[in-house]
Amino acid sequence: MKLGAGPISDALGKTGAMDHEIRPRSANPRMAGPAFTVRVHTADILMVSKALSECPKGSVLVIDGHGERNTALWGGLTTAAADRKGLAGIVVDGAIRDIAEIRRSRLPVFARAVVANAGGAEYAGELDIPVQCGGIVVNPGDWLVGDEDGVVVIPIKRLEEAIRIGNSIIEAEKRIAAAIAAGEDLGTFMRVDEVLAAKAKEIFVPQLRIRPK
Repeated sequence: MKLGAGPISDALGKTGAMDHEIRPRSANPRMAGPAFTVRVHTADILMVSKALSECPKGSVLVIDGHGERNTALWGGLTTAAADRKGLAGIVVDGAIRDIAEIRRSRLPVFARAVVANAGGAEYAGELDIPVQCGGIVVNPGDWLVGDEDGVVVIPIKRLEEAIRIGNSIIEAEKRIAAAIAAGEDLGTFMRVDEVLAAKAKEIFVPQLRIRPK
C-alpha cells in the first residue's frame, strides 16, 4: 500500500490513529498489512513466541501488552525471527529492548517504550482475538498502515473505501502542492476568507433591542 498513515486517517474521517507514544523504532517505518493479534499477560512474553510462530507471512503482529512500559515484550532475536519469516511489521503496546539491533532492522517495529528489563515466560494469553493497541481496537484481519507519523488501523470492512478516498486526497494534495510551487498564496487557493465569512454568518446572533416603556 502506497498510502501513508496521514491520508488514511483523513480517509477514515480523521480517526483510526494509535496514540502518539506508539512510535517507529526500526530503520524502516513503512508498514502495511493485515493484523494478527495477541494479548499477553502483563509483563510476560510466553505468548509472544507462540504468536510469532502462528502469525502468517505478510501480516502485522499486534501485541496487546496493556501499555506496560517497564518490561520489554520484544527484542533483537524476535525481530530477526519475524524478519526472516516475512512479517509485514510489529506493533507493541508496551516496551521493547535491544534497540540498537532493532534500529538496524529492515522490519518495521513500532512500540510504546524502550526498557532493558525482560518479561517473564509463565502465563498463557490469547491469540487472534480483538485487542486494544495504542487506544484503538484492532480486530484480526484489520489492516494496519504505519510510517513516520505513526500507525493507523483500517477496519477490514472499510479497506476499499479508505484506499479510494485516500487516493483522492493524495491527488488533491498534489494540486495544492502544484499551486504553491507556482507561487499561489495557500490561503487564497484554499479560499480561507470565504470559509471564514460563511462561518461568521453561521455564528452571528443579532442582539435584541428592547424599547423602554
